Amino acid sequence: MRSAKPHIIAPHVIAPCTLETGPDSRPAPAPPVFAGELLIRCLAILAASAALASGAVLFAQADQPTAAEKKSATTIVLPPSPKALLPDSFDGWVSPAPSTVITDPGQADAANAAALKEYGFKNGLTASYKREGDTVTLRALTFEDASGAYGAYSFYRQNGWPKVSIGDGAASDNNRVLFWQGTTVVDANFSRVGAMSAGELREISRHLPIPVGNLALAPPILAALPRHSIDPQTTHYAVGPVGYVGAGGVLPPSLVAFDKGAETVTADYSLTSGPATLTIIDYPTPQIAQAQENAIRAYLKAGSAAQPPWPKPLTDSDLASLEVRHSGPLVVVVSGDAIPDDSHRLLESVHYSADLTAIPQPVESEVVKTGKLLLGIAAFCIVGGAAAILLGLFFGGGRALYRVARGLPASSVYDAEFIHLDLREEREEIEETVVIVRGPNPKG
Repeated sequence: MRSAKPHIIAPHVIAPCTLETGPDSRPAPAPPVFAGELLIRCLAILAASAALASGAVLFAQADQPTAAEKKSATTIVLPPSPKALLPDSFDGWVSPAPSTVITDPGQADAANAAALKEYGFKNGLTASYKREGDTVTLRALTFEDASGAYGAYSFYRQNGWPKVSIGDGAASDNNRVLFWQGTTVVDANFSRVGAMSAGELREISRHLPIPVGNLALAPPILAALPRHSIDPQTTHYAVGPVGYVGAGGVLPPSLVAFDKGAETVTADYSLTSGPATLTIIDYPTPQIAQAQENAIRAYLKAGSAAQPPWPKPLTDSDLASLEVRHSGPLVVVVSGDAIPDDSHRLLESVHYSADLTAIPQPVESEVVKTGKLLLGIAAFCIVGGAAAILLGLFFGGGRALYRVARGLPASSVYDAEFIHLDLREEREEIEETVVIVRGPNPKG
């Protein structure tokens, strides 16, 4: 009979898992929150919010336009309506019928439509007024800029008309008063001129549109006229052949060469030896001016054989007083009855001086704007990071000092007890429950 082999039986034993939360197995009470700690937390939140707000403001300011960009911005000015030029009534004058809008130079002045077109006519308005049996008709014409308005005013104003103080310039001829203001020329025809007529027209001029920028500039060529001995009521400005001839130009229009961009101004002078007329022609370049000076000198030397024939202002002049010269882009011609010495001094008094004007630089490109945006973002990150570090050092160090002052450790890591599993003791209990069974083999 064989002896039975011993069998080791290890029953399944489930080791209980024990959760300990402290020596007395009771939940630890939550640490009390003191008023000082609550104040510190509130201050930390407020400081962090302030740092974020300042960074957001810095980031927003990066996209704001600079002073140079605002200055270089283009201002768009819409043209005024023609109906805004003249009122329905003023100073007792009442318009019994609606005003008439003018959109074509031929409607404004059929005989001088070509000249108005040269000066840049845009639109106009005519209106008739009545007051106690008197009548007045106003015709307001608008041009593209103040230079065109002055040119049209000088075209209509004849030499010898008395000066009147209205708007930017005015003159009168009995019952007719002509003035210009900004880009508008007003032609008034009274049935009877009274002592207050000029004051009433000043009221009209104060309500006319005021141009801005380059549109408000008078012709720069006027600055080249010598002021000594000039008759200011004889200046005439022209930008085309029709206006030049209509204002009594001295030279043939073909010789002036308006097709090359010429502008002219003429004025009469009362010199000691007699009257003289000064003509200044402004060309785009000095080279064109020099070529035209040679052509005009040859034309004056040709005398009666010149082609085309001399205009009346040249034939009425003293041949010895006719002289021409150029200064920069300006060509100057003297005619009249003054002695040669006086004519020469008048001619030499015209000088061209080049004024250097700063050219506005273009606005910043998209690349520059993108660079500024990235710099703003980097500055925001640097400021935010520095603020976070400083706040952490300040409030963290303050909290540590506060705990030490209360007799507690500087750190609060070990204040709360952690839940843990004590598996070492359970393993020993499992080993003790192992049973070794020895007995006969049941199968014999």
